[in-house]
Amino acid sequence: MQDTPKANRPHIAIFGRRNAGKSSLINALTNQDIALVSDVAGTTTDPVFKAMEILPIGPVMLIDTAGIDDVGELGKLRIKKTMEVLRKTDLAVLVIEPEAGIEEYELDLKKQIESKKIPIVAVLNKSDQAQEVNIQDLEKSLGQQILPVSALTGRGIEELKGALIKNIPESFEEQFIIGDLVNPGDIAVLVVPIDLAAPKGRLILPQVQTLRDLLDHDAMGLVVKERELKAALQKISKPKIVVTDSQAFQKVDADTPPDILMTSFSILFARYKGDLVELVKGAKAVKELKPGDKVLIAEACTHHRQADDIGKVKIPRWLRQYVGGELNFNWYSGGGYPEDIESYKIIVHCGGCMINRREMLYRIQLAKEAGIPIVNYGVLIAFLHGILDRALQPFPLARLTWEEEK
Repeated sequence: MQDTPKANRPHIAIFGRRNAGKSSLINALTNQDIALVSDVAGTTTDPVFKAMEILPIGPVMLIDTAGIDDVGELGKLRIKKTMEVLRKTDLAVLVIEPEAGIEEYELDLKKQIESKKIPIVAVLNKSDQAQEVNIQDLEKSLGQQILPVSALTGRGIEELKGALIKNIPESFEEQFIIGDLVNPGDIAVLVVPIDLAAPKGRLILPQVQTLRDLLDHDAMGLVVKERELKAALQKISKPKIVVTDSQAFQKVDADTPPDILMTSFSILFARYKGDLVELVKGAKAVKELKPGDKVLIAEACTHHRQADDIGKVKIPRWLRQYVGGELNFNWYSGGGYPEDIESYKIIVHCGGCMINRREMLYRIQLAKEAGIPIVNYGVLIAFLHGILDRALQPFPLARLTWEEEK
């Protein structure tokens, strides 16, 4: 269970006022003391993520958040962090405190959650201390069913798990990375450069997940370095598809016969994590870049940058060469995301393997609402090297969109 990537788990976030018992509820759900519990209001200051398993959902990510009624300047910042968690949330649990009941805090939060089309499970915690509370009145005020639970005694915890199972979105992740592109028995060749950016002793996450998806769909995967591809293709039966690291696009394109499908891990993940069609539209905006334009390069993870880093060095170099002059680059990495994106001419995003699909779709939607084109590494690199048409062959709708955009 712990080997399931965090970004592939449904994200279940716990919301409510200070001292509503959110952290205690997480401890009761996990049967572990993983969240700090105290009688002091505001103990949880920043969102806390905990991987666990709820059967039959399987591996999930529980998120403990600061109280929505926090006070002071620091309290405002904590509430802001809490609201940002909605970008990652697949299912929200609204915890109600008996003495506080339902007021504007709960109603405003419910409205924000519903505006993002996130399902809600509402619970009345500390129900062992709430004999005089009329739960029907609370349900009428909130406008939905409320489940009585007690994190202290365990009452209602199993029923809460059942409600989570019932309400978790079935489509929180796309079903396939590559499995729908191959048939049982097909061969897929995965081209994996081993350079300075390659982690020592292991493959990067998209490569591992693509290989696993092949095996899950009874296809065969052959992993080679870029300089071994040509020889490998001469030794094996004709593969269905070749998938490459974007940085080796040109060589792999040259070495792969035209009757074999060819794309990149990053383009596969553009579809798996986000909206490939919208990212393909973003490639057109690259044609309109001019020297001096502002470009945001966003990465969902933080990592030690190498001498020839893809986001810091290579992509900026290729874009400067394309526009014939200097560009104004800004970099943003990690789980956060800048709110002031209106000043950028284009956003260039990584493959998004370290964030869940809801977060990636949020980032794409944020760009759409601001009228800023967004493209990901794989689509951009294929475009800059003149092979986007071929890299989109496995994806008819995206290729049609590209042909209309050209």
